[in-house]
Amino acid sequence: MNNRAVICEAIEARREEILAAERQLWKHPETGYREWKTHAYLKGLYEQLGYRVTAFGNIPGFFVDIETGRPGPRLAVFGEMDALLVPTHPACDPETGAVHACGHNCQSAALYGIAAGLAAPGALEGLAGSIRLIAAPAEELIEFDYRQSLIDKGTIHFFGGKQELLARGILDDVDLSLMVHTMPGGGISFTEGSNGCVIKRFIFTGQSAHAGGAPDKGVNALYAAELAMSAANALRETFRDDDHVRFHPIITEGGSSVNSIPDRVTVEAYLRAASMEAMTRYNRAINRAFAASAAAIVCGLRIIDRHGYAPRVYDPVMTKAAAETAEELVPQEKIRLGAPFSGGCSDMGDVSAVMPVIHPHIGGLSGSLHGSDLQVEDPYFATVVSAKLQALTAVRLLENDAALAKKAVAEARPEYGSIAEYLGAVEKLDFSADAVRTEEDGRISLKYKP
Repeated sequence: MNNRAVICEAIEARREEILAAERQLWKHPETGYREWKTHAYLKGLYEQLGYRVTAFGNIPGFFVDIETGRPGPRLAVFGEMDALLVPTHPACDPETGAVHACGHNCQSAALYGIAAGLAAPGALEGLAGSIRLIAAPAEELIEFDYRQSLIDKGTIHFFGGKQELLARGILDDVDLSLMVHTMPGGGISFTEGSNGCVIKRFIFTGQSAHAGGAPDKGVNALYAAELAMSAANALRETFRDDDHVRFHPIITEGGSSVNSIPDRVTVEAYLRAASMEAMTRYNRAINRAFAASAAAIVCGLRIIDRHGYAPRVYDPVMTKAAAETAEELVPQEKIRLGAPFSGGCSDMGDVSAVMPVIHPHIGGLSGSLHGSDLQVEDPYFATVVSAKLQALTAVRLLENDAALAKKAVAEARPEYGSIAEYLGAVEKLDFSADAVRTEEDGRISLKYKP
């Protein structure tokens, strides 16, 4: 029996345990950097398989290394652990509002399935290099204040889990990476890539006054925010289609009393685009529009920008290997190559900024991703088939003295030449400043970029 058959047979033998893991995680969702129960549960499963687990320490998550015994590249395979906050979902945690409306419960169960398949005798026969299975925290970009508090304490460096792993050196000896994201639908798809994003907060400060008796004495921060969002909307026709720009603001603080002129208004937003250059360029344009609008009403404005996620760029060698593997598992009509570019974001983009990466999608869910109707419709496809797809793709990359993995690494041209270069570059993207300054002589100066 060849190693492909060995791996598939071993995964099938653990089928009920994989499906049970999916249900367990579905019933106990936790958001990013809080996944300690998830961490403990999954860690126990890997230890039962005989793996030595290396935990990340003061954040949830861990990895296991699987050595083939022959030198070669190290391939990382990720499974994300965190849930979302969708308090209207019928299956959400009633206390926290957390629910796996993202399908990460399936990803973590599939990663356990990969571990089971690769632990079988003969599974690594003919392979070179090594495989690192990573249970990763905090992919969903939510709960900013909580994550900022962790940064302030020195617990983490980044909002995103894979960014944090890059900063902690967990990926220093990794050469290429893959993961499969669970999605609504019934097939396997390979997109052209996806956006990155900047996390934005605008704090407008005006002057309160009696809204009926003396509105002329106030400076209306809400009007400044409305004007700013209109100015940003007026820029939309300048957004090039190929840059896939998305700007979506919400008002999270809009005044405290209807009888008072609002003197503090907060707008939060993402600016998304398909390249780091486009993200930087359009972000400055949005900041300029907001600063000029605040200045028009003589309102104060503080701009706070944080690097969100880098755009995802997918490696063609790895994509071909995964697509050919998919053909071994499902009918051709269930495989979609060249699926549309995604406007969403993921911290897998930051990994792709430093090494070759793929991030295919597999079905098994129903409803709307991140929606209150999201359900696991076909758990076998979302977990067991996903585990086989990823494990057999790893085999394809590392067989024949890891020829395809070496080819992917040799031909890759990531955005940054090293993790150190990446960390230095994204640090420079963070920006915080009082954007509007009024001089004594009436002149107004704007500061909207680093």
